Amino acid sequence: MMQQFLRIKAEHPDILLFYRMGDFYELFYDDARRAARLLDITLTARGQSAGEPIPMAGVPYHSADNYLARLVRLGESVAICEQVGDPATAKGPVERRVTRIVTPGTLTEDALLPERQSNLLAAVVSTEGHHGLAVLELSGGRFSVQELQGDGALAAEIERLRPAEILYDEDQGAPAILGDRAGLTRRAPWHFEIETCRRLLNAQFGTRDLSGFGCEAMELAIRAAGSLLQYVSDTQRAAMPHIRALKVERQDEAVIIDAASRRNLELERNLGGGQEHTLAWVLDSTVTAMGSRMLRRWINRPLRDRSVIRQRHDALDLLLARRDFEPLRELLRGIADLERIVARIALRSARPRDLEGLRLGLERLPHMQAGLPAAEDTPLADLAERLQPQPATAHHLREAIIDNPPTVLRDGGVIANGFDAELDELRGLSRNADGYLLELESREREATGIANLKVNYNRVHGFYIEVSKANAAAVPERYIRRQTLKGAERYITPELKAFEDKVLSARERALAREKALYELLLDSLNEVLEPLQRAAGAVAELDTLCALAERSESLNYVRPGLTDEPGIVIEEGRHPVVERVLSTSFVPNDSRLSDDRRMLIVTGPNMGGKSTYMRQVALITLLACMGSHVPAKRATLGPVDRIFTRIGASDDLAGGRSTFMVEMTETANILNNATDQSLVLLDEIGRGTSTFDGLSLAWASAAWLARRLRSFTLFATHYFEMTSLPEQFPAVANVHLDAVEHDDRIVFLHALKDGPANQSYGLQVAALAGIPGEVIASAREKLARLEQDNRAVAPGTGGQLALFNTPAPDPLRDRLRDLDPDELTPRQALELMYALRTLADKQP
Repeated sequence: MMQQFLRIKAEHPDILLFYRMGDFYELFYDDARRAARLLDITLTARGQSAGEPIPMAGVPYHSADNYLARLVRLGESVAICEQVGDPATAKGPVERRVTRIVTPGTLTEDALLPERQSNLLAAVVSTEGHHGLAVLELSGGRFSVQELQGDGALAAEIERLRPAEILYDEDQGAPAILGDRAGLTRRAPWHFEIETCRRLLNAQFGTRDLSGFGCEAMELAIRAAGSLLQYVSDTQRAAMPHIRALKVERQDEAVIIDAASRRNLELERNLGGGQEHTLAWVLDSTVTAMGSRMLRRWINRPLRDRSVIRQRHDALDLLLARRDFEPLRELLRGIADLERIVARIALRSARPRDLEGLRLGLERLPHMQAGLPAAEDTPLADLAERLQPQPATAHHLREAIIDNPPTVLRDGGVIANGFDAELDELRGLSRNADGYLLELESREREATGIANLKVNYNRVHGFYIEVSKANAAAVPERYIRRQTLKGAERYITPELKAFEDKVLSARERALAREKALYELLLDSLNEVLEPLQRAAGAVAELDTLCALAERSESLNYVRPGLTDEPGIVIEEGRHPVVERVLSTSFVPNDSRLSDDRRMLIVTGPNMGGKSTYMRQVALITLLACMGSHVPAKRATLGPVDRIFTRIGASDDLAGGRSTFMVEMTETANILNNATDQSLVLLDEIGRGTSTFDGLSLAWASAAWLARRLRSFTLFATHYFEMTSLPEQFPAVANVHLDAVEHDDRIVFLHALKDGPANQSYGLQVAALAGIPGEVIASAREKLARLEQDNRAVAPGTGGQLALFNTPAPDPLRDRLRDLDPDELTPRQALELMYALRTLADKQP
């Protein structure tokens, strides 16, 4: 047995081997030690090798999926070694073979997959900063390629896709931009050889070349795609007929969002790594898993193609007009994951309940199609076509599979009665066994005179006649002893033995026949894979559109307008996430960026809402481009090619980069790649260094964006000197988030107003944060001295620049601040009026 194990393990040295022994998957040697540590299971020993006990650990086969899921989440791959020989005829160990390899990127089982997230496998081939990227979702059959220029573009795509596993050429090494992320898998260089990859791809799609997919000349992408296809073939050990096409993705098709901007905007994951309080968290009211995955693909890839965006907007309008989305969502609710079921059918790993789920889904297609608003010459026409009912397939499944079938086929009982005459006959023999045994028991009692004689069956000894020890002398000679118990003897007779052979043979043949019929059923379903995939995709899209319609109505979103004129105009815009978590009402704000107003210098106190305001402009833009309605009273958007955000402070200690270095790297990416159609969000540029350095960098960066790039920019700053930019650049304007001071405290109004802020309110915000009062008082004294010194120090002489202009002394305002109107008598009030008038006359 160990020789067989070692021979198979030698073929898979770098991954865990689950070796089937009876009802367990066993692991030995280093695999056992590693699995025991990762899974927290018992490490035992069995036998000896070179005088030492052999380490051993195991998991029950019926709960193996739970352990596999844990290992895959840890980035481990596992080879599944099954018994493929017949124990009854085997000489020595039963023949075993690796039937599949489970890796993080090649999962298809529901128990192992994240339900509402795509599980992607990627391959990267790089040459001199140019990258070929291939991505496959095996559980859905989506296969795409693209070529990217520069490490930043690759990093942005990896952040968008977040593949579970990435293949790379071990000779070249993984691109440095990938770092040491989990799921990196090295492959031998011959897997990336161009002609081999072309041949594999053409064989998969049944084509002579790849021109029909538009990638014949994309050598890096072809090498990545071919190596990926070979890897999946090696791990699945099965054909993949559901992978039917190769889609070429191009950078100019979508709004480009770099990796840092994706993290800052918190599209699917918040800055803490969780999924709450993200854009997907707000939008995802889908009722199917496949609809949720499609919604997330739309969020992560907003489009530039205005015709596709308008089609989605039109579809939402149709669904909202008569609230048709509500009955459609009820039809969609509870539908099984058709996309993944179809993939498992193609891989021949579909279980009985998968087929029941497919049937139930197909039976709802006619109702969904009928529930769509009038679809002729509308964006829903194509959707209605793809939802075409498939009554023949649904009927075939209804006849073949029983209602509520068992989870697995292993013990039978899946194929419905009446589906196959031969199976019904074999089952009949088994069902009639009980009647025959009762009749035999009655005859034997009468023939022997033994009143307590019993005829029974168990799985170990088969059929037998049981007689108590007290009646053993009355047993006739034709009884053949089969087993002796403490208080009874068990016998067999020639008649019972013949019946046993017939019944047990019938059961075995019935199970074999049922398995054969199941395979034939999978064959028939594979013949209609294309319409099944098309229907599954349509159901996912319908769920996504209905969810967006529901969100639009529930959250008071509106359809954005799309124009060819440059600019972003938003009236009473709201942050889609913040407004959902606030206990108070959200304060909406307007935004106007146009060809003659391309940059807004945003000032105001910390905690005043500058970052929220800027992010809401970016998220409203993204929502519009993905085809959703938006949280605003009105919104109109011109063309947008990229969204950049430089918000928040973070460092990269492992990479040896300080907070300021990270800030400058992200800013450099923006200044080098933004265009006049880009939306740029910059928050507090230059705060990681000295005041003069920081102000100079912030000023120069803003000037570059305003003069050279002319991007649509929101530039938040505490450097009050930046508010003089509009004097030099007509397309720059000042706005501020309003706040008022009351009794040395600050009240945030969160309202955007034109013009610069006149104070930073830093000490007031510090007080709100809980800084001790003595510290605040000391800070006030120091601030007064600095402001006094600053008035006497010329810029550039080494003095500290004031962040905001210091207001001149104002006796009138001081007198008003000190009085208490409630304590004044009428006479005092009249005298005060004369005094204030005198002070006012003295003001310049």
